[in-house]
Amino acid sequence: MKTTPIAGILAMLLILGLSVGVAAEDGTIDQDLLKQFEKKFESRGDQSALINAVTNNDLRQLSLNRERVIAHDKLLDHKVKSTGIIDQKSSGRCWLFAGVNCLAPKIMKELDLDDFELSESYLAFYDKLEKANLFLETMIAMRDRPVDDRSLNGYLGWMFGDGGWFHYFTDLLDKYGAVPISAMPESKQSMKTGRVNELGKTLLRKYTAELRRMHQQGQSEKDLRARKEEMLADIYRLLVFTYGKPPKEFTFRYETEEDSVKVIAEKHYTPKSFYDELLGDDLPEYVALVNNPAKKMDQLFEMEGSRNIFERSDYTVLNLSADKLAEYTLAALLDSQIVWFACDVGQQNYRDSGIMALDIYDYNNTLGIDFKMSKADRISFQDISPSHAMAITGVDTTNDGQPIKWRVENSWGTKYGDKGIWYMYNDWFKEYALAVVVDKSHLSEDDLDKLKQKPIVIADWEPFFLALRNLK
Repeated sequence: MKTTPIAGILAMLLILGLSVGVAAEDGTIDQDLLKQFEKKFESRGDQSALINAVTNNDLRQLSLNRERVIAHDKLLDHKVKSTGIIDQKSSGRCWLFAGVNCLAPKIMKELDLDDFELSESYLAFYDKLEKANLFLETMIAMRDRPVDDRSLNGYLGWMFGDGGWFHYFTDLLDKYGAVPISAMPESKQSMKTGRVNELGKTLLRKYTAELRRMHQQGQSEKDLRARKEEMLADIYRLLVFTYGKPPKEFTFRYETEEDSVKVIAEKHYTPKSFYDELLGDDLPEYVALVNNPAKKMDQLFEMEGSRNIFERSDYTVLNLSADKLAEYTLAALLDSQIVWFACDVGQQNYRDSGIMALDIYDYNNTLGIDFKMSKADRISFQDISPSHAMAITGVDTTNDGQPIKWRVENSWGTKYGDKGIWYMYNDWFKEYALAVVVDKSHLSEDDLDKLKQKPIVIADWEPFFLALRNLK
């Protein structure tokens, strides 16, 4: 078969390229570079046994730091009375459940109860209604922005989700009060929220398109807001069908003791009167502290759009060292106050024993790769971020009062950890705990003064703070 001169030249170049390799451009992986990788890997000798072990076993179990597991114990020298383990099921309401864990013991003490649980469904119902209102108001405010605007797109992603923050919880209590779980129990949908969340998001995106068209047609802001109220009626309807209708009043019956005799007590309440009587006047003045070494330390920050109720303020946080967060958490526990905190829960936790400890999994040693990073770099490049909220209910300390480990009550039921309890070692706290909420009275005068600063406003799309307000 004859070939043209050009075809012959191309064929020759192809043969030469296959036999000797085409010169690589800068930045590509060529055969020489692959040989270097292989040589470096083989420089450690025969690793076939390790390859077989890793490829045929769970990497976490293979990397488990047995020494840390053996050294672990469950001993604590201070524990705050708590409600016990509760379960958020298939929902992203950790911030709400952790809040209930923090405040329910106050009601237990007031009424001399052995256990008590506030209704998470009651508060979640109004959280979603308020989030829908806030979202639609934001869409009205952003009606002139292009649809690919960064902030607008951020709101389109999270407007009806379960996630939240501690002050969402306290703002809901202040506006709507609270009810015991007996007055509004969980529903099938409140325990598995995926479908209702998707339906709510679809409605709100539909409404966003309609409000923008109304604006483009020349209708006023007053017209848009009137239509928004009609839209919210559909959101309310969706929530009643999926969560149940929140009670306006209820009778609370409980067993108590009078003159060493067990009796049944009952009292009629509204949600607001229940909250006001049993919680309202007794709540500490909470402050939020974060440890984000990627940001300016000892600085007050305010996060744009970080509220769930339209008329409330965005939240502020004070950025302090991890040692300061531990110091104030310890002070709160010694004052018999449970501490709400946020962390990156997916890091270095051994579920079988409920241990959260630095290097509980030693991947560095198993794989011969250095995975260590500074906390600042982990945050800056999104290797860690706030993902989950829980309640700290106890502490184990050294002879000179320094924390060794913390007792943590999670909201994943009793299947995980030590029947729902986790033991967070202080090295893990310093690396992966990212925020705590404590009574303002425990802060030093110097740190109290820092709360008076004019806060630096953080954009609503900033990853760390966006994750912090959307804990699940």
